[in-house]
Amino acid sequence: MREAALANDGIPDKAVVKRAARLGAEIRNITLSGDLPDHVIAEINRLLLEHKVIFFRDQVHLDDAEQERFAARLGELVPHPTLATTRGTTSILELDSSRGGGRADVWHADGTFLDAYPKILVLRAVVIPQFGGDTIWSSTAAAYLDLPAPLQRLAEQLWAIHSNAFDYAGIARARAVDKKHFDEVFTRTIFETEHPVVRVHPETGERALMLGCLVQRFVDIPRYDGQKLFDLFQSHIIAPENTVRWSWKKGDVAIWDNRVTHHYAVNDYGDQHRIVRRATIHGTVPVAVDGRCSVKRLEAEKQPPIEVA
Repeated sequence: MREAALANDGIPDKAVVKRAARLGAEIRNITLSGDLPDHVIAEINRLLLEHKVIFFRDQVHLDDAEQERFAARLGELVPHPTLATTRGTTSILELDSSRGGGRADVWHADGTFLDAYPKILVLRAVVIPQFGGDTIWSSTAAAYLDLPAPLQRLAEQLWAIHSNAFDYAGIARARAVDKKHFDEVFTRTIFETEHPVVRVHPETGERALMLGCLVQRFVDIPRYDGQKLFDLFQSHIIAPENTVRWSWKKGDVAIWDNRVTHHYAVNDYGDQHRIVRRATIHGTVPVAVDGRCSVKRLEAEKQPPIEVA
């Protein structure tokens, strides 16, 4: 019955429930699939642009193949540049907390070490712990708007170097298996890209701060001063009023606009098991307020350490 209503009328307003004032909405009474009508896909895209992250409960019917079929309706699927995709899929990345790299308890936007980093992420909950394991998203567009005008102008002039070879050793609660995965898999190829600190959204025209844990340094700013600037701007991104928090259930799906959000997977579930699977939609090269585009600075295989006799 609900599929027939969607086919005729799209997504009714009463099915869209806001989860926080500045971002986040739950979309109810819809079954995700690759066979949804074009006008429903268009409405999902519109809601995503408006709310920046949207949530769907009770999608337990999805498997990897159908998750990708649906995600492909939102754009071109792309694999992760260093992590292996699930066999038989184009982009499905399994994030398993029992293995290295399965926890992402740092504030970040995915893949900002790339010049054209991901546009949209589609995340499906497969195994969820009995307690904990929430994910928090923040609106980097709201963070920019919260800045006083002089700080907005300053941010618009700044550029930063993003790299996957960030200071992982400084992350709290990092396990030996996580560090091994970081050294041998995540950073087997080193990327560096120069991005504007303020990106103009290509579809909405919104201005958004572009920082997160993958920032190495600011261009032409001494490291000491750069850290002060980073802390200042990042504090607006992670301000509680700019966030929404989602408590997962098995079968949930979250879709977010990676161009105007950061997210943080809360690591508060101890030794319990958590598995999520992610499909990734290819993005475009960011553009600054002055029209300049991001620039790739480095893509190189990591050199093995030199053995000393």
